[in-house]
Amino acid sequence: MAKRAPAPDAYRHFTKAEWAKLRDGQLMTLNEDDIKRLRALTDPISLAEAEEIYLPLSRLLSYYVEAIQGLNQVATRFLNTPGDKVPFIIGVAGSVAVGKSTTSRILQALLSRWPSSPKVDLVTTDGFLHPNRVLEERGLMQRKGFPESYDRARFVKFLADIKSGKAKVSVPVYSHLVYDVVPGEEVLIDRPDILIVEGLNILQPGDLPRDGTPILFASDFIDFSIYIDADVEDLRDWYVIRFFRLRETAFRDPTSFFRKFSEMSEEEAGAFGRNIWQTINLPNLLQNVLPTRGRADLILKKGKDHRVEDVKLRRL
Repeated sequence: MAKRAPAPDAYRHFTKAEWAKLRDGQLMTLNEDDIKRLRALTDPISLAEAEEIYLPLSRLLSYYVEAIQGLNQVATRFLNTPGDKVPFIIGVAGSVAVGKSTTSRILQALLSRWPSSPKVDLVTTDGFLHPNRVLEERGLMQRKGFPESYDRARFVKFLADIKSGKAKVSVPVYSHLVYDVVPGEEVLIDRPDILIVEGLNILQPGDLPRDGTPILFASDFIDFSIYIDADVEDLRDWYVIRFFRLRETAFRDPTSFFRKFSEMSEEEAGAFGRNIWQTINLPNLLQNVLPTRGRADLILKKGKDHRVEDVKLRRL
């Protein structure tokens, strides 16, 4: 039997050194204080890594934004319609504890300092989680973060409103302190040039209706997607480290939902954190998050030290 030819690789592969060269002389607009302010609690990213990884990415995104704007101008000329601004949407996906928030904040800072000074907003999908009372009614509190725990219809409508140029689109506010959506509280996203959306499941296509009815998914509105990747064992270790760090800080707040965990012994807390990873975060990663990796335009693979080791860029 003849051997099958290997499937073509959908991505171009770059070492960190190869990727870093693609900044092509672009100046770094962030400093050490910016990086300290933007990085998450347990993310060791340095200014040097931001220059090596995120500065070339910022340059690449400038070309993508320019290309999409050009396509929009072509469409408006063809349709003879007003050339309204269409926001460019960037999606950042990946596991719990992989560093999505740090990546998103650093990108927001870099993009907003382009010479054109674009308006860059950042939204996390946490605000689109169903409130705890709804999750409890549906028996989903132990599946918080799974696709079914989100108000997906509202999230898709939000993205559609943003893409259509609607002004002052509301986003629910989620509090990690109380572990719930804050009733009646929202932020307004008002016609940004660029919107960064960060979340676990933003690249999921979902199930198609059997009757062929057209349906939209969040990924349909994303112009450029980034998946932050790491080995499962490293993700587990980073999650437990973050759990202990939070136990020493935010969990000690009297209003924190997790206050009781700060009073556990170190052994009890470690066992509890590992159990959350094993029973909730790991299944969600394997069933829902990791399968979306191959849909991303860019994959940043991190090593055990939490630093990006190589980059994959989807071939056009």
